[in-house]
Amino acid sequence: MAADWSVLSRQEESRQPSILSEQNQTPNNTCPEPVEGNNEHRTTLALSLSKGTPTNEQNPIWMNNLQEHLQLAIRAALLAGDEIMKIYETDFSVDFKADHSPLTEADRQAHKVINRQLTATGSPVLSEEGKHLPYEQRRHWKTLWIVDPVDGTKEFVKRNGEFTVNIALVKGQSPVLGVIWCPVARQLYFGNSQTSEAYRCQLDSHLSADYTNELLQARAERLPMPQKRSSVVVAVSRSHLTQDTHLFINKIKQTKEVVLLSRGSSLKMCMIAEGSADVYPRMAPTSEWDTAAGQAIIEAAGGRVLDYATKTPLVYNKPDLLNPWFVAFAKDKM
Repeated sequence: MAADWSVLSRQEESRQPSILSEQNQTPNNTCPEPVEGNNEHRTTLALSLSKGTPTNEQNPIWMNNLQEHLQLAIRAALLAGDEIMKIYETDFSVDFKADHSPLTEADRQAHKVINRQLTATGSPVLSEEGKHLPYEQRRHWKTLWIVDPVDGTKEFVKRNGEFTVNIALVKGQSPVLGVIWCPVARQLYFGNSQTSEAYRCQLDSHLSADYTNELLQARAERLPMPQKRSSVVVAVSRSHLTQDTHLFINKIKQTKEVVLLSRGSSLKMCMIAEGSADVYPRMAPTSEWDTAAGQAIIEAAGGRVLDYATKTPLVYNKPDLLNPWFVAFAKDKM
């Protein structure tokens, strides 16, 4: 499917439109269904998920090995997921931020767990639920973690299971590592864009902290997965399907049969990485922590996440932490 960048026209002042009200859609209670694979997509990994907060001796602040960073990010995501699920199963309360987005105790506790794990690397952590330092301080950061402790808090509140933990390592404004964990469906996605390797693991119901190298190794499947279809599968937001997105989709419909798949949170980007969706247009506001992990995984799987206006990859740690409109493409689908 060739990209058609003439689908929409927009003025510079409308690059970040207002979030629309909730769409009347029937919730889907699961994360993306696993895609059938084969033994060629099994892999061997070197992951370490030992218990306890990492120390500087175990993970020194000068640690520069991306594999070690990936191990730590996976562990942080799994542990945060355990805390999230404890709250998910209770009668939790919902607060609201200044921008009217929901906030729960799960957001706060997951942030604490992740921050405690990642600070062992010595790199700063930019989290949706943390302190957002002014750009004059952030501009000197060459490497940083970008985190959304609970991506899809609206879906968390709806209890439809479509929320994730997002962790990305960014170097020079580009995401190089990404981890996305869906605690309800217990699906783990991770990727290293520097080595062009992305994987998905289906984990069972044991506590996440108990996972070992061997268990993850046995479940890891290489992304993207083999696909055979004639239609174009478009991933769309469950909560923010805008008129401009409809215009983009209608343009594709002029030449192709289109199938729409609605998902919450970064699960849409996981669908692009695994190949179960071909394109994900986002013509509505997002922030850097919404996309950094997903972009790293998509790029590691051979796909692209492009600024709609400039047709270049999204960049991070910008003066404005809001993203421009973008389009994500699966491998060989642009």
